Amino acid sequence: MKYALVNGIILDGTKEMKPVSGKAVLTEGERIVDIVPDTEPVPGYEVIDLKGAYLLPGLIDLHVHLALDGKPPKPKKNSKPVDYEKLYKLLTGNPVIRGVVKRRVASFAKTEVMSGVTTIRTVGGALDFDAQVRDLIKEGKLVGPRIIASNTGISVPGGHFAGSIATAVSSPEEARELVRKISGTKPDLIKLMITGGVMDSDAKGMPGVLKMSPEIVKAACDEAHSLGYKVAAHVESSEGVKVALENGVDSVEHGAILSDEMIQLFKERKAVDICTLSPAIPYAEFPLEESGAPQVAKDNGRVVLDGIISCAKTCIENDIPVGLGSDVSCPFVVHYNFWRELCYFNTYIGRSTSETLYRATLGNAGIAGIADETGSIEVGKSADMIVVKKNPLEDLSVLRNVSMVIARGNLIRKPKHKTIIEVDEVLDRHM
Repeated sequence: MKYALVNGIILDGTKEMKPVSGKAVLTEGERIVDIVPDTEPVPGYEVIDLKGAYLLPGLIDLHVHLALDGKPPKPKKNSKPVDYEKLYKLLTGNPVIRGVVKRRVASFAKTEVMSGVTTIRTVGGALDFDAQVRDLIKEGKLVGPRIIASNTGISVPGGHFAGSIATAVSSPEEARELVRKISGTKPDLIKLMITGGVMDSDAKGMPGVLKMSPEIVKAACDEAHSLGYKVAAHVESSEGVKVALENGVDSVEHGAILSDEMIQLFKERKAVDICTLSPAIPYAEFPLEESGAPQVAKDNGRVVLDGIISCAKTCIENDIPVGLGSDVSCPFVVHYNFWRELCYFNTYIGRSTSETLYRATLGNAGIAGIADETGSIEVGKSADMIVVKKNPLEDLSVLRNVSMVIARGNLIRKPKHKTIIEVDEVLDRHM
């Protein structure tokens, strides 16, 4: 289809973006083919009157797990933590249930695009479903965002999500072998689980314990790089950051307090930080009766949140690239709320609305290596755009209500998705 998007106010996604009116954005198939004065006749195009609404690039979420919905478990007295390994075995144990899980992954991908996220980077998932869904979306058989997929992650025995969305290895040789095996599932990157996290720590003040040895990290990174893959790593402690950067990791997911040595390692490695505030805030800041978390998780959530904030601020101060990711699938982090991550970044990291919006669009595209393809409204780029009625530079929360989505040129006029009311009610009280 050929569309002429007229009578809108354009925010192009570039670093110095300013509202621009009086222009029409012309799309043909998947591409933006021209930007012209909207008084110019456009024969052959279907005219879409935006009626003064704001047109901006589709959002890009760099840290997503597609297999889970983010709905927190209901708090129960003396309840045991969720056994993710047992749950994963149940969900992938036979072809019928695997089919159900794949459809679930596809439905969450659709929710992402319906909420205005036109590109996601998945960092740990069920089997190779992320790549399968990615390809079906490319072929036009499913509705969803562009997916940069890692498929299953790599962990160690007793490590973060070992046995569920990550496979455990016990030696450098096993790590290399697993990277090659994952490569056969056609991923776009490799994901490591180097440290523990809030959800798998049972001691106060001990989140982010180093689980993966430097030798295993190096072996996995070396093998991945030899095959042409970047490596992302779950890291929630300073020790973990150092091990990650010293042994070849390309992106530190989450982060922790940095030393001068670590800052230098970031620069030498040309590594990036992916800031994920959404999963830590409920643990750290919500009352226990709302989060449903035990006291130890609240204490550790505070440690992790402070580390994520410190890492992002330090990286920005030192011109180290910082991207935004929501960490969808953690409790209270659902597939349609990436707009909240932008609001949190604006507030907790203390950056302007324009910088935050840039980081969530063209900035994130650059980190993902797709800035030539998407992330801004420019001639020749993919037609990945969203429409909101109010100016997000004045209030990022207007991104909650997207009135139109264009994903690779496919126009979704009235995007709709299901919401989890009890999650939104809690989150809204703390915005």
